[in-house]
Order: sequence, then structure tokens, then C-alpha cells
Amino acid sequence: MKYSTIGYILGQVLKFEGIFMLLPFLTGMIYHENEAYSYLIIGIICFVLGCLITLKKVKHPQIFNREGFVAVALSWIVLSIFGAIPFVITGEIPSYVDALFETISGFTTTGASILSNVEALSHTSLMWRSFTHWVGGMGVLVFIMSFLPLMGGSTINLMKAESPGPSVSRLVPHVKDTAKILYRIYLVITIIEIVLLCIFGMPMFDSLTLTFGTVGTGGFGIHNDSIAGYSPVLQNIITVFMILSGVNYVAYFYIMTKQLKEIFKVEEIRVYFGIILGAGTFIALNIRSLYGSLGEAFRHAFFQVGSIITTCGYATTDFDLWPETSKMILVLLMFIGACAGSTGGGFKISRLLILCKAIPKQLSLVIHPREVKVIRMDGKPIDHNTLRSTNVYLAIYFFILLVSTLLISVDNFNLTTNFTAVASTLNNIGPGLDGVGPTRNFGMYSDFSKFVLMFDMLAGRLELYPLLILFMPSLWRRK
Repeated sequence: MKYSTIGYILGQVLKFEGIFMLLPFLTGMIYHENEAYSYLIIGIICFVLGCLITLKKVKHPQIFNREGFVAVALSWIVLSIFGAIPFVITGEIPSYVDALFETISGFTTTGASILSNVEALSHTSLMWRSFTHWVGGMGVLVFIMSFLPLMGGSTINLMKAESPGPSVSRLVPHVKDTAKILYRIYLVITIIEIVLLCIFGMPMFDSLTLTFGTVGTGGFGIHNDSIAGYSPVLQNIITVFMILSGVNYVAYFYIMTKQLKEIFKVEEIRVYFGIILGAGTFIALNIRSLYGSLGEAFRHAFFQVGSIITTCGYATTDFDLWPETSKMILVLLMFIGACAGSTGGGFKISRLLILCKAIPKQLSLVIHPREVKVIRMDGKPIDHNTLRSTNVYLAIYFFILLVSTLLISVDNFNLTTNFTAVASTLNNIGPGLDGVGPTRNFGMYSDFSKFVLMFDMLAGRLELYPLLILFMPSLWRRK
């Protein structure tokens, strides 16, 4: 293990976190809030500490798989540890455990909150809370790579460890250029949504914070009723951008390079929109009697379907009051998740497709043991390693889901509350059902359960492996 390499990366992360805290500081200055100085102080500390750590140049810089996974996992942990401190210093979230929960929820784009009254927070803290979604959406190390070379050409292992999905494709030969393209697309989508929300009457502060949550698929609102208080037009705009944020960013690269035909060849994207259309239509018809018109039912249905499948987590209504069939569909969408290569969480549609194609192959092998049948996606064969990795991922995924549900059951809440609390945090969604429904929060859980859920949030955002690898003793041996 090259500790100097990992230390250098963590130093860069701290420097950028210090820079990130300038946004809430400037927000606080605009609104004349004393909370702004807490972010300035912690931001300076982060930046100075990062500079001190990176003073020593790394000899023979090279990031192998081991360093890549460890650096990514530790970067997200360090980012959250320091990012939580301003909440405590301002006194807005006095408990450090609660502040850490809120911060991890922000950076992992989960959107699960311990706050019962979000509107009591200052504009400064609301901005930081939402901005963590935007930073974490595409990945903090992907962001840093778009500015700094870090370790030369070996940074593909950082991108592999941080990017969502079963595999990572370079859009262009150089990793740094790929990171730049991804963030350019990310920034353009962000700006377009902010402009549209402002044009249709949303205040600038609201537009910024809600766009950070939408494009990053996070879901932190700035009002206690989430998105319910805004006009139908604004809700529809957010619906569209939530769904667009759940699309594999390769599709936007095809648009940039005028390869529009290639988008329709991506099987995952076709299935993604098919699921949204089918689930949204069914739920709208199922909840028709709860709303004044069919149009209103469709608006709420497609908003919540888009919110859940992209793991954004915003709400326009209390879907915990919907019929059981509709709620069950939403729970299934929690697990399915968005496309690989998007800012969304969940199991990912690409993995689901691989498993769905593998099942008939395995059944066929039972009858015809010598049959050679190749699984294909987008016309390309899926190699054995990808298939095996998907199967192992599924096993670990459900193991964590069940063990976490068991662990937090010590707080004596009902099964629906506990199971959906774990499902929503592991899939980086935010709201669950019953005790953690869209109108409630996670504040009632004990500190022990909050740590379990924090682990789930990090594990879900980092696709399990980087976080779990930290617990391997063999990992920490020097080479």
C-alpha cells in the first residue's frame, strides 16, 4: 500500500473542500448571516491542512486498484467528517452524529434527513446542505481530476472506484479529458435547469438549491413540504430534469458529438424510459380517485416515479397515503435505480439487465449442459468477469440490506419503517415509508442505528466494494 499516494489525494480533497465552503460563506454574506463565518473558518482550516499534506511530492506516483479503492473510500469519509463541522459550530445541528448523518446524506446524494424543521436553518447552511449533493453527484474525485492531473495517467483506477455501474468507459482516451467532459455536461444541465426555474417564477436561491438536489439526484429540500408548495409548472420542470439526470451520461456525449443514432442503441436507456412510462401510467390510474383530475394524478405519479427511480427523493405529495400497489411499485423502483454512468443510485438498470439475461441462460444450461450461449448487451458480449461481478454484487447488496435491517431493529420500530429506511439509504434515495415516509425524518433513530445507516449511504454511493475493502487486513500491508 502506497500511503504517500493516498495521503496526497486526501490532501487535494481537503483543499477542494475548503474551496467548496466559499459558496455557503458568500451566501451568508448576501443574507447577512453570522453562520457564514463558521464555513469560512472551517474552509480555511481544510485548505491549509490540505496544502500542508500535499507539500511533500509523491515519488513514483502510480494508482493501482488497491490505492484507487482506498483513496476513494477515505476521501468520502474525510470529506464528510470535515463537512459536518460547520453545522455543529453554528448550533443549527448541535449533535455531531446528527450533523455527520446530514452531511453524509448530502455528499452521497441520499437526501435522508434528521431535521424535523428544515426551514429553521439559515440560508448559509441550506446552501451548503444542497451543494453537497452537487459535489457528490458526479463524484468529488472526478471533479478534482477535471482540474488537476493528480497522478498522471493512472487515475482510471480512481474513476473506476468512484463511478456508478458495473463498468466504466472512457469517453476519450485520457481520463482527465473524460472527467472534464462529464463535468461540462453536468454544468450545462445545471445551468439550464436554474434558468428555466427562474424564468417560470422560482426565486434564485430556491432555483440554485433545488437544482443542486435535482441534477445531483440528492433530494434535500429547503421547505418542510419538499416540492409540494411550488406550482405545477415548476414541479414538471423538476420532473424532467430528475429523469434526465438518471440517464447514462454517455448519451449526452453522443449528443455533443452528433451521434444521435447511438443513443437509441443503448438498451439500458430504452429500458429506463420504458419503466418510467409503464410505472408512471399504472400509478396515475391507481391513484386517480385521490386527486381532483386525471392530469393531477399523472403529474404526481410521474414526479414520484422519476424521483424514486433516479433516487432523487423529492416529493410533491405524501405517497405513503397511496394504495399498497402503488407503494409496492415505488419500493421496487428504489431497488432498480437509475442508469449506470448517471448521478443516480440504486442497483442500476444495467446490472438488472445482465441478471435478466443470465437467468434464461442458466435455465437452458440445466437442460442442455453443453450448450454455448453468449449473453449480449447493446450487441456486445458480456464477459464472464462482468457476470460474476454482478452476481457477487447482488449477494453482498442483499446481505448488507438484511443485516442492516436487523441491526437497526434494536430501536423497536416496525418492519416497514426499518426495511425501507435501509433500502432508501443503501440506494441513496432519502424517504422511505411509514416512520421514514416523505413527511417524516430519521431523527428518531438512535446514534447506533444512524451509524449503520451512514455506512449504508456510503456503501451505496461507492458501489459497496471501496468501503468494504477497508475492512480487509491484507489491504493495509505495505509493499
